[in-house]
Amino acid sequence: MPVGTESSPTPGNARLQIGDWAVEPTLNQFSATGKTVKLEPKAMAVLVYLADRPGQVVSREALMSAVWYGVVVGDDSLTQVVIKLRKALGDAPENPSYIQTIPKGGYRLIAPVVRSAKTTSEPESLDADTLHAGRKWRVPWIAAGMAALLLAASGAWWIAGGRETSVSPDQPSMASVDAARTAQPTIAIRPFEALGNDPQAVLLARGISADLVTDLSKVSGLSVINAAPLGDQAGAESPSDAPPIRYVVSGSVQRVDQHLRLHVHLTDAESGKQLWSERFDRALSGLFAIQEELGPKILKILPAKVSEAELRRVAQRHTRNLEAYETFQRGQFALLVRQKAENDTAREMFRRAIALDAAFARAYAGLALTYAADYRNQWAGDGAAALDRAFELARTAHQMDPDLPETYWVLAFVHLERRQHDQALQYLETAVRLYPSYADGYALLAGIKTYIGHPADAVPLLRKAMRLNPQAGHLYFLNLGRTYLALGDLEQARVNLEHALSRNAVNLEAHVYLAAVHVTAGNKAAAAWEAEEIRALQPGFSIRRWLETYPLTDAAQKNLLVQALGKLGF
Repeated sequence: MPVGTESSPTPGNARLQIGDWAVEPTLNQFSATGKTVKLEPKAMAVLVYLADRPGQVVSREALMSAVWYGVVVGDDSLTQVVIKLRKALGDAPENPSYIQTIPKGGYRLIAPVVRSAKTTSEPESLDADTLHAGRKWRVPWIAAGMAALLLAASGAWWIAGGRETSVSPDQPSMASVDAARTAQPTIAIRPFEALGNDPQAVLLARGISADLVTDLSKVSGLSVINAAPLGDQAGAESPSDAPPIRYVVSGSVQRVDQHLRLHVHLTDAESGKQLWSERFDRALSGLFAIQEELGPKILKILPAKVSEAELRRVAQRHTRNLEAYETFQRGQFALLVRQKAENDTAREMFRRAIALDAAFARAYAGLALTYAADYRNQWAGDGAAALDRAFELARTAHQMDPDLPETYWVLAFVHLERRQHDQALQYLETAVRLYPSYADGYALLAGIKTYIGHPADAVPLLRKAMRLNPQAGHLYFLNLGRTYLALGDLEQARVNLEHALSRNAVNLEAHVYLAAVHVTAGNKAAAAWEAEEIRALQPGFSIRRWLETYPLTDAAQKNLLVQALGKLGF
């Protein structure tokens, strides 16, 4: 049974009595005998999830999937939240009255739970936006790893209730919509569902759907969108200039012993009519053969003009070693966290993948990014040597497979770290010319435009990136936040940076920029809070030292950060 469906969830605006404590989820607080305790939203979400299943053993995986769905965090995040919950409840792990740890099983709420009537008329779901609204959490998640990953975050550039209007353009005419539909069909790829509780099936499902996005993006006459999962559309709105989605691909993955079952559907988005469906049932080792067939089979149904050369590119596999492929996926997931421990884990995964397949260009590209991260975050004793190693590996990846958008992106990123912005722009411009649906290419282009002092040029690029990838993760929102701060729009900067932090609470860069926003806006209390977050993440933080390895070259933006963070003692 899917996570979160085994029992009816507690309404987000209902009061609970858990043991001696009266719990108010919407206020993120509970009270007893005149004492009131405030909780961070995630801690309350964990408590409510357990309270919905009193006496039941809830696995760590189920909690991570439900509470941190689509958010880049690690296993330690849950551990830290449980520690804080126990402290707030006055509970002892060795002799618990509330939360019991089940070795190799998870957690169980053993205190009695009584539900009371609703106290307000607010919406009845404690959804992601509700959890993140009014974000005021501490940062104990310094060892954050990575449970939800890759296609992180429920996709949108808005906050619940439509408070953010960031990059919405004017409403297009019907004529322009019809022209867009006729000129270039748009296909949305939904993340494939992993059936059962098999971790390998989860890896394969994520990898297959992500690879399909990359493969179809190689077709010039097709617009490819990385869509949100089914059932994850609540409150979402498409940007008003978004191309109309004509087709939707969805699927499921199941591993049975050494067999792989993959069921794929192609649906007309307007009529809901299923245009094509196929079930692949093969040996696990046949994954890459399935992927070779999948893209071309979908393209044959679509009205897009596809050349023979494009068909060959779509069918191209990057490795035929299943273990290397799975190891690479694990490395990618760890890399997204952007913390030292996870960066080291990612490096080890990429090295293993290369040992299993010495011609795996994507693994070399990933390995390059781990060294670039060492330089950017000052994790290496010799930062210059780490950056040189990143460049060497990025160049190797590109030479191995110059027909892969990732290799252009990684070379551009390393050039960016070297502050060679013109070279970085050249690689990215080539990438988006060859792969017009490559969202990450547009996003990094936008980032560079802001770094060099042209934030107005970044907005349309970010609009396009987020249109192509409505599941935009924390880095897209961070990019928007930086851009709006450079443009002087403090409110939009704040909204987007808070959205970024709701998806990755341990991103130091987002906290730095949000602190600058609050100082500039004169919000002393919020600025002080962000200062504490920064000190918790990096004791001894210095803004001038941080900027030494940061690719920002625009003097006005650097001065703003130095002045703002200086007022906070950094």
